[in-house]
Amino acid sequence: MLESEGIEVRLSGEGLGAAAGELPADVVEVTLWVAPAQLAVAKSFIEHYQTADRPEWHCQQCGEMNEGQFEICWQCGWENDSAD
Repeated sequence: MLESEGIEVRLSGEGLGAAAGELPADVVEVTLWVAPAQLAVAKSFIEHYQTADRPEWHCQQCGEMNEGQFEICWQCGWENDSAD
């Protein structure tokens, strides 16, 4: 979402999910890095995203009902193209 708004981001630790259970939880954590000059704008976008009211949606692939905050169907992994 931030990249689509022109904010450069870097994720750290995203490949460690497969090691969950093998490594301590604080090592498996994913972190998001944003340049200091873009931090305030990034925080604003994230806050708006987290507080937006999103309706539940049915997956077009498998028909599963998904809560509004999810952009990907938890059942089959289909991406909801109508998500904000």
